[in-house]
Amino acid sequence: MTTDTAFEALTNMLIDQYYNKADNQVSFTRQQASDFAKQIANDFNPLHDIVSKRFCVPGDLLFALVLAQYGASRHMHFTFSGMVTDEVTLVLPEDSASLTLKGNNDKEYLSIEHSGDNSTNATLIDNLTQSYVTFSGHTFPHILIPLMEEKGVMINPARPMVMYQSMLIDLERLDLEDVELELDKEKTTFDCNGKRGNVCLAFNLIASGENIGRGEKHMVVGGLKPFEKAAIDGVITEYNQWKKEYHSISSHQEANHQRK
Repeated sequence: MTTDTAFEALTNMLIDQYYNKADNQVSFTRQQASDFAKQIANDFNPLHDIVSKRFCVPGDLLFALVLAQYGASRHMHFTFSGMVTDEVTLVLPEDSASLTLKGNNDKEYLSIEHSGDNSTNATLIDNLTQSYVTFSGHTFPHILIPLMEEKGVMINPARPMVMYQSMLIDLERLDLEDVELELDKEKTTFDCNGKRGNVCLAFNLIASGENIGRGEKHMVVGGLKPFEKAAIDGVITEYNQWKKEYHSISSHQEANHQRK
């Protein structure tokens, strides 16, 4: 399937408003990337704020773009090798078993291996996208903080560094539309060595109560320091306050829009 054909087939997708496409090139504004993180993934990582000096496009938005572009395959493996900013334009390659998304600067940002049956069912892709990014967006603080506390370490509140490294999804079948993700606590791991940690979030994919697949999200955590409950509680409080303020402003803007 060519890139143009794929985009033509998958119109009005969940993520259409969060990227810009011209021919086989895709770009993101800071506002688009930030809105996706907050509105779709419920992810309030400061790296995705429009004013951040270290701003980057969420890895989950790149994952969603690939699904919208090339469809969902039974076996998919994503490797993130660079941080996409609003100054980067990605070039979309022709569909193949091995894909590499490079910028117009010829730098590699994402590689994908996919195989098995493929589906371009828009409902399945939207649902899988929403389910995955919602799960992914809850990584901090709900999953990551308890994992770090068990190891007696925490991120540096002054300079948190959590990097998306890779993810994989294996599906037993694609003849479905409603998919949910559940954390597999037994297979989820956090290994740390000094100031650096490697996180593997394992999850199962559920459809109509049946386990129909599995997946993993791998992250690298840097700048680790000894766990301090008061400090990490402060980080969580600040994080939740960002979310509360954002939703309050959004609700106010929506109310004003409806009155007009």
